[in-house]
Amino acid sequence: MSAKDKLRKFRENETFGCLYQPTTEEVLWKDYRLKGHWGGQVFGNDNPIVVELGCGKGEYTIALSKMFENVNFIGVDIKGARLWKGAKYAHAEKLSNVAFIRTRIEFIESLFAENEISQIWITFPDPQIKRAKKRLTGTLFLKRYFNFLKSDGIVNLKTDSRFLHEYTLALVKQNNLPLIEANTDIYGSGRADEILSIKTFYEAHYLKRGFPITYMAFRIDKNELAEPQWDSEYWEKEEMKGREFTPANKG
Repeated sequence: MSAKDKLRKFRENETFGCLYQPTTEEVLWKDYRLKGHWGGQVFGNDNPIVVELGCGKGEYTIALSKMFENVNFIGVDIKGARLWKGAKYAHAEKLSNVAFIRTRIEFIESLFAENEISQIWITFPDPQIKRAKKRLTGTLFLKRYFNFLKSDGIVNLKTDSRFLHEYTLALVKQNNLPLIEANTDIYGSGRADEILSIKTFYEAHYLKRGFPITYMAFRIDKNELAEPQWDSEYWEKEEMKGREFTPANKG
């Protein structure tokens, strides 16, 4: 993508009413103006809110919003050129239950209030093999999610990274978090239903290369969490077998 094309998309992003782009000053160590008010001020209802983290082009957010018209969906990503596609579609189709936020996920607690979010979807994030503190399913981020996720809220992880899947599973088990499901090959096992068969651009790419897609669902019932004791070196080697690892968020 050329610099000129990116600038065009950034300018067009400013015209989409469904896309919110808080400045760093608006979310750094302070609450964003819509924290606790997404339902009433953005969607105009009190329907459940589902957040997709690292939503990329918004394929999952858009597809889910069409399946569940009585649920509100918010996609979060820092890449404006990627968000442009989902925001443009939601704007053109007048999808009233869709919003996007362009910001760093590190600021997530500034965006959402206690009990404001019903579910989280994490779709094909960077597994951050060398940086545990950056993993979206690591203890640092799970503690953040705990502060705004409803008590019965669910975290859904869908990834092509076996490393990230096994890390998250080990973390869930070590901390005795309620595990709902863990599947290491949703298509091979026949588990991919209408929801799990929604494909992002990169998921389709990895499926063509023969990589299994994993899925996990769990709850966070505490905010005191310990990093898992597991064989990270083994799973790092497994991750690298037969693939060229791409360290960018692939959502």
